Amino acid sequence: MRRTLLALPLLAIASAAHAQIPAAIAAAGETIVATWHAEGAQVYECKAGADGKLAWAFREPIATLLLDGKTIGRHYAGPNWEHMDGSAVVAKVAANAPGATPKDIPWLKLEVVSSRGSGALSGVTTVQRINTAGGRHEGACEKAGTFHSAPYAADYVFLRR
Repeated sequence: MRRTLLALPLLAIASAAHAQIPAAIAAAGETIVATWHAEGAQVYECKAGADGKLAWAFREPIATLLLDGKTIGRHYAGPNWEHMDGSAVVAKVAANAPGATPKDIPWLKLEVVSSRGSGALSGVTTVQRINTAGGRHEGACEKAGTFHSAPYAADYVFLRR
């Protein structure tokens, strides 16, 4: 009985955390391997769109992965996530959900398309980007080839089937 009572608060916490994930990016049946915080920038480039008009286009993320305030890896174009132990994954967007405010980049579900190494990221099949803050950049751009970095933060959840 005592073991059951101790487990109940943990189940409630896990359920509450899972309930906050929008259905569009849920990863039913998958197990969380790690959750890391990221701080960095979403980089945009001023370039001509299909209509020939200049507009800001997303180029790449540049972020530091953190655990308990310590750097453990990096996130960059691909998108790639690389742990300091040498393990890494590359993923592609499978689904998205809106950020909390119009200034926040969307929450994402990404499917891993390649991986390397036998460390912390080995066996990861899905990545979720949640709890986003900032990262969007809109407005007029006046010169093609110019860049803008929009600061952002997010949590990345790494899962395995």
